[in-house]
Amino acid sequence: MSTPTSTDTLAAPSGSFALGGDLPVVRLGYGTMQLPGPGIWGPPRDHDEAIRVLRRAVELGITFFDTADSYGPYVAEDLLREALHPYADQVVIATKAGLTRQGPDRWTPVGTPAYLRQEVEMSLRRLGLECIDLFQLHRIDAAYPLADQVGELKALQDEGKIRHIGLSEVSVDQLEEARGTAEIVSVQNLFNLAQRDAEPLLDHCEREGIAFIPWFPLATGRLSASDGPLSTAAKEHDATPAQLALAWLLQRSPVMLPIPGTSSVAHLESNTAAAGIRLSDDEFTALEKAV
Repeated sequence: MSTPTSTDTLAAPSGSFALGGDLPVVRLGYGTMQLPGPGIWGPPRDHDEAIRVLRRAVELGITFFDTADSYGPYVAEDLLREALHPYADQVVIATKAGLTRQGPDRWTPVGTPAYLRQEVEMSLRRLGLECIDLFQLHRIDAAYPLADQVGELKALQDEGKIRHIGLSEVSVDQLEEARGTAEIVSVQNLFNLAQRDAEPLLDHCEREGIAFIPWFPLATGRLSASDGPLSTAAKEHDATPAQLALAWLLQRSPVMLPIPGTSSVAHLESNTAAAGIRLSDDEFTALEKAV
């Protein structure tokens, strides 16, 4: 395994992926879910540090930022605009709607077409955009036909308000059903070294050239713990457990776009250093067996 030096924290070595074939992003991105307060609710614990994290991410070469209207709610989108608007040409913003909030750690799917349209319009205003690069259906609402939910996003795409459409927490069958209504360029499912139930979907996305965005790429801290399952391997290779977990994801598939989130500049810099780590085949397999 090759490990970057302490100053080599640029995201670019992770490579690039073109969403929809025409929107390039650096594969190691940043997820904003950890910026709001406890329970993904309310303002950040440290507003100024949240702004520093977002600006430092751009300095480190991160171009792909994942957010959602429900993070806060609305807090993460507001922070993105405050920190980065006007956005650099290479910055790609992906946001989501389809989950409503009733309090800390409480989430309820709502997929009525009128609601999805409302949230697209509101995200455009909050983010200061005329067109959202990637808009993802945060959850399928079982109370409404999937074709109606994706169809409303397709209508907004035809109106020039959405460039590309993605889905979150779906099966292969649901993905293919949605593709009957609109082109789907990404899926975002729970996936990390310790939780690999979505591997059939990942393999399908790889065959179809669809981006796979793993949420909770560090298993909400389990894989980054100093006494966790990757701690021994990390010490052997002068890396952190989180760096090894992210390096494994990047090597698992060329369509993988990890979006580790943090509210700390120091953690951001450490996570981004994973972009320069290369695992041998034996090391890649050993990490799987270690978890």
